[in-house]
Amino acid sequence: MHLRSKPWAQPWLAEHTDLVIDQTRAQAQRGKWQQLFDKRQPIHLEIGSGKGQFIKEMAKQHPDINYIGMEIQETAVAIAARKSFEEVGVLPNLRYLYGNGSGVETYFEPAEVQKIYLNFSDPWPKKRHESRRLTYPSFLRSYQAVLPAAGEIEFKTDNRHLFEYSLLTMLNFGLQMTPADLSLDLHADEDKVAGNVETEYEQKFLAKGQPIYWLRAHLEDK
Repeated sequence: MHLRSKPWAQPWLAEHTDLVIDQTRAQAQRGKWQQLFDKRQPIHLEIGSGKGQFIKEMAKQHPDINYIGMEIQETAVAIAARKSFEEVGVLPNLRYLYGNGSGVETYFEPAEVQKIYLNFSDPWPKKRHESRRLTYPSFLRSYQAVLPAAGEIEFKTDNRHLFEYSLLTMLNFGLQMTPADLSLDLHADEDKVAGNVETEYEQKFLAKGQPIYWLRAHLEDK
């Protein structure tokens, strides 16, 4: 997803630094993210939060969890944060990080994040771009660096090739999964779709009749 720049984005972000944390501040916040929330509770991170529908709804539905939406595009994070702010104000358990997911360990200490969401990431289908996929081993090492033992990564995509690639890469990396952690058609699986929060892309693909592939991977419980 690439959005055209919006002239209002930079001024809005500058006025709402309580809601959106830029990369420089995020690096200084490492180990201290709980200070930004009203309550000390588990932190869940969405990498590539786009226009923010998923992370906003998760924060509304689960007030006992602190959520951070990470997005590398300035326009996207501005749209997500402003939309959330205009609809519900400043949620006490939701913040946004304007930063790059490839350096997640520069923003968070080990075990500071309990769960990571990867929703409809860019598939980067060409082989020469494989290292840009958010489930490439170097990214998985970054996630491992900030998750605790038995921490979770939850992944959704409409792209069958990316799903198969991610499944194989995660298993080879040593992540743990059972049949209950996999679905080749999430919305046809009543047990696994219960509690699912849809993203903008998910709604788009569902309207076209495309299946949604889903998995939940766990780090080894040492």
